[in-house]
Amino acid sequence: MRAVDIIIKKRDKGELTREEIEFFVQGFTRGEIADYQVSAWAMAVLLNGMTARETADLTLALAHSGEMVDLSDVVEIAVDKHSTGGVGDKTSLVVLPVVAACGLPIGKVSGRGLGFSGGTLDKMESIPGYRCDLTTDEFKRQLREVGIVLTGQTPDLAPADGKLYALRDVTGTVQSIPLIASSVMSKKIAGGAHAVVLDVKVGNGAFMENLKDARELAGLMVKIGELAGRKVTALLSDMNQPLGCAVGNALEVCEAIETLRGGGPADFREHSLRVAAHMLILGEVAADEQAGRALAEQSLADGSALAKFRQLVGAQGGDVSYVDDPAKLPRAALVRAVDAPRSGSLSQVQARSVGEASVALGAGRAQKDDPIDHAVGFVIHHKVGDRVEKGEPLFTVHASDQKRLDAAIASVLAAHVIVDHPVPPLPLFYE
Repeated sequence: MRAVDIIIKKRDKGELTREEIEFFVQGFTRGEIADYQVSAWAMAVLLNGMTARETADLTLALAHSGEMVDLSDVVEIAVDKHSTGGVGDKTSLVVLPVVAACGLPIGKVSGRGLGFSGGTLDKMESIPGYRCDLTTDEFKRQLREVGIVLTGQTPDLAPADGKLYALRDVTGTVQSIPLIASSVMSKKIAGGAHAVVLDVKVGNGAFMENLKDARELAGLMVKIGELAGRKVTALLSDMNQPLGCAVGNALEVCEAIETLRGGGPADFREHSLRVAAHMLILGEVAADEQAGRALAEQSLADGSALAKFRQLVGAQGGDVSYVDDPAKLPRAALVRAVDAPRSGSLSQVQARSVGEASVALGAGRAQKDDPIDHAVGFVIHHKVGDRVEKGEPLFTVHASDQKRLDAAIASVLAAHVIVDHPVPPLPLFYE
């Protein structure tokens, strides 16, 4: 077999065999197939697509390129979740402790933010001392003893996926649906997941900007799960406006803790409860969504979810006093409320614009090695469909210097569109 023949076959819209895909991935992992050849192949996949069978074979080849974690000696059913990324999406910080408090052990490998999409690990590192670099042995021990883990990917987990993503990021092939699906699912399978709830975002603040593409991606990932012997549920959720109110690392941790205490924004609470309910169904703790939701609501009401979050932070070296008193979390030097310039109905809060403005403040990374300012970000006070009055606070900016503050105000003010006629609220979920 030769790499160039596999590239040509996909260029000419052929269907690759499992053996060809495995040969290609293994050669790439070992450094025997050049980056420029893999880049050409990725572009051929972007342009010509892959069948569900090809994508499943690619997923398993990526998963088997490194360590395959087996959690069957720790938990009966290893349930995981994945969000395709968004603005203000701090869902894991609430869902994981809720699910664990309901008696379903949950271990999750998360990522960092890149582009306008925030990263779960960056949020958790707002808490001093919190470790995101657990070894596989530490992961399994904590899952067994504490019942909850939230850490980063080890270099040995699906290394071919990491190498492939780095190439896709610089060759214009990130948007390929088969490559997105195989990337997500390979890490879940390599990480030992038996069942996965996928939160596929739809809208201007998501990779999938329309329902058609999001439905295709979700359906493909569910099919990969079936072909790989995993149980998968996919939810299509809105990302045309930020989820919750807070955007920015420490601000989102505060909002998550507020939600675990029984408060929090209504949309974020509802979103978290629904994702948690589906995880409890897959974990065979709840028979249906209604039962799962009731369990999740009870864990918030009785404080057990908050206690589980505190336990998570302590187990991974974090200072739990920051959970007990979120006011200790990093705070920005400059905080400015911005008022609505006119009265009317809010028709847009452009999620992508808010996310990009958050990165410009320093809350995210333009490059992978950029430092993070955990204190900066926004609190968005209104949702699409809300009636706002001229002069009332529209959003609040948390910034480190005046120049960035001024730029952020202009960007996020432009992201808010106020009209004279009533506007219906956006749905939380589409299907």
